[in-house]
Amino acid sequence: MTKRPDIEEKIVIPEGVEATLEDTRLTIKGEKGVLSREFSHPQIKISISDGSIVISCRNPRRKQAALVGTFKAHIKNMFHGVTNGFEYRMKTVYSHFPIKTMVDGNYFVIQNFLGERHPRKALILEGVSVEIKGDEVIVKGIDKEKVGQTVANIERATIVKNRDVRVFQDGVYRVSKGGS
Repeated sequence: MTKRPDIEEKIVIPEGVEATLEDTRLTIKGEKGVLSREFSHPQIKISISDGSIVISCRNPRRKQAALVGTFKAHIKNMFHGVTNGFEYRMKTVYSHFPIKTMVDGNYFVIQNFLGERHPRKALILEGVSVEIKGDEVIVKGIDKEKVGQTVANIERATIVKNRDVRVFQDGVYRVSKGGS
């Protein structure tokens, strides 16, 4: 049986960003805010040294090697979030009944969707801001997963049921995504 090579990934900490590691919780502080996340796996070690974060795994199998790449991607997303933030743009589309959208506390409210009397609501997660400009909806935040989940909640709230989706294409759809 051959010995698998050890994996060691280094991520340079960007300028103006501070990273701290307590046990398995990594905290990243930047100009836009603070993000904290738990990175826990018995074979994967994370450490901070010489202005970079080092993710290492000794004698990894395929799943551990994949998890090292996943941890690296999550940390890079955290860096991007605290420096630039994330912004998704959505568009309100209707052809039959004019849709009215608004933000009510931590809910995105869609009124008159397909002529329904009761409004549909989508949860806006903590740390995410939703801005409405006409038929455009802008979702911003520093945590990529929370921003993406809020966009998914809004899209999911406008699912057309019991009608022909080729005819009834009304809804709130994601148009673009990226950093702000």
